[in-house]
Amino acid sequence: MNEVIKAMMERRSVRKYKSDPVPRELVAQVAAAGTWAPTAMGEQSPIILAVTDRQTRDMLSRVNAEIMGGRVADPFYGAPAVLAVLADKAQPNHIYDGPLVMANLMLAAHSLGLGSCWIHRARETFERPEGKELLRRLGVEGEYEGIGYCILGWADGPAPQPKPRKENYIYHV
Repeated sequence: MNEVIKAMMERRSVRKYKSDPVPRELVAQVAAAGTWAPTAMGEQSPIILAVTDRQTRDMLSRVNAEIMGGRVADPFYGAPAVLAVLADKAQPNHIYDGPLVMANLMLAAHSLGLGSCWIHRARETFERPEGKELLRRLGVEGEYEGIGYCILGWADGPAPQPKPRKENYIYHV
């Protein structure tokens, strides 16, 4: 079977991580894979914040939990690294470009033996003062919309089993 298709079929969302840090080289490889996602007209509207600093990671998790109403202590499931994907609001298709980056990140993580999961509420986080301040500190200029978080780490346990594909998923014409 084709290796790319095999990776697509085997990748699962991981929701329990070991506390071991992810080597910076692996985080960089996953982030770089995100930059090769297709974007409308090749405009490359997304940016990726590669967060391995524990304090920043914990701040993003805290804000995310607040947005959820405090229902979970750590919406990042203990993952030690977070890739935040944002996209330039000035690009008309930014909202479509970002999810393609997210998919590349998760597939790249899987290919390197890392667990990953898409976590929502990046849009709300980067609308808040804490998110805006982080972007300012990093020198990010312009108006960006948070698309999602790709959490990364070493899975603590076996990968979840895939659900069977539903009937009538594909209609041939």
